[in-house]
Amino acid sequence: MTKTSKPNQTVQEPETSAIGPMTSPISILTGSMPAVTGSMQAVSGRGGPQYSPKQIVVAIIALAMGGFAIGVTEFAIMGLQRDARADLGISEFEGGLLISFYAFGVVLGSPVLALMGARRERKSYGLFLLGFFAVAHLLSFIAPNFEMMLVSRFLSGMPHGAYFATAALIAAHMAGPTKRAQAIAVVLSGLTIANMAGVPLVVWLGQLWGWRAMFLVAALVAVGTMIAVAFAAPRQPAAAGASISAELKGLKNQRLWVGVFLAVFGFLGMFAVYSFIADIAVDLAGFGESSLPFITFVFGTGMVIGTFVGGWLTDKSVLYTVLGMAIAVAISMTLFGLLADIGWIMVGLLLLLGSASAGLGPAMQTHLIDTAPKAPQLAATFQHSAFNASNGLGALLGGLVIDMGLGLRAPAFAGAIFAVLGVVVTLYAIHLTKREGLKV
Repeated sequence: MTKTSKPNQTVQEPETSAIGPMTSPISILTGSMPAVTGSMQAVSGRGGPQYSPKQIVVAIIALAMGGFAIGVTEFAIMGLQRDARADLGISEFEGGLLISFYAFGVVLGSPVLALMGARRERKSYGLFLLGFFAVAHLLSFIAPNFEMMLVSRFLSGMPHGAYFATAALIAAHMAGPTKRAQAIAVVLSGLTIANMAGVPLVVWLGQLWGWRAMFLVAALVAVGTMIAVAFAAPRQPAAAGASISAELKGLKNQRLWVGVFLAVFGFLGMFAVYSFIADIAVDLAGFGESSLPFITFVFGTGMVIGTFVGGWLTDKSVLYTVLGMAIAVAISMTLFGLLADIGWIMVGLLLLLGSASAGLGPAMQTHLIDTAPKAPQLAATFQHSAFNASNGLGALLGGLVIDMGLGLRAPAFAGAIFAVLGVVVTLYAIHLTKREGLKV
């Protein structure tokens, strides 16, 4: 094992990042990482408690299960929106609100719950957030009307970002100061694997047993995650000196807020399209409704590929990875708008769009944490707040251009415009980073 600190010496939170530098995203899955501690104590073989590669992998996979539950509830509704509208007797715009209210719950709830957890032991707080998530989804399952459904969807979204932030910090510190990108990528992969495997399955089950089955599945997975995390993850205290005031002071950083706007623009177009993917696939591309599980599987596969490729590229350069992925989103969005009526080409472009959009995830998460080393808990939630601001705004944008009579291609063209804005903001973020003499 490489000696990375003196025996019995505490390793403090790094000043340049909340979780240190990065390497390959694949080695964590094969167990080829060094044994490190489960907290911020010494990582040498002679100081502090030790964790084997197997223990680290098991704990991080347990944490990723929560991302799987979140992915099911966030994306399955898009494949089942037509069923939900028919059951609730609501319009297309109101169907979009089922997506937007969850997203706005994430946007508003994530920073609040992150601040509440700033000084709390991370494992127990993660368990609390999972419990909150499970209860809110049971409320959605039994909601008697559209209005109560909107309330429960909002509540369901509140713990989303705070859970990912807590899980990412636990996983990254377990992995050690040289393994952060793949630790974050694996935690995020729960969400992307949900898109590849869980969402198509839940869409199929929703077509058989009713669209509300998605809420029950998400709640059950959350409970299973609580059990897995309780047994597999170590207790991990908050960083020394952590507090609500310290987290808020750490947000006084121009690069952080530029990164937040970048994340919003980067993901908005994808949600404008995917929120109405059922309508696009059936009414524009000519697929039958029975093909929707396959369509969501293709998009989810693209997200899995993009997450791990993005994690690997982030090892090379954080912001140049963001730039490359933002350009790829703009190109794939434009092509999607032009060719979405040709069934199998639409499927291929959906795979590309999912890959490019998901590739932004690890890089954006890392960039936002890097810009606020004094506020790791809160900064780590901002990607998810921004991501879901894009979710809510994208659903509204897609619905708006369709209601304006511009057709089912219009969400892709509108999304391409925002992706180009994302490229411009990325170039500005690169400028700010270089101006401060930091690595791009």
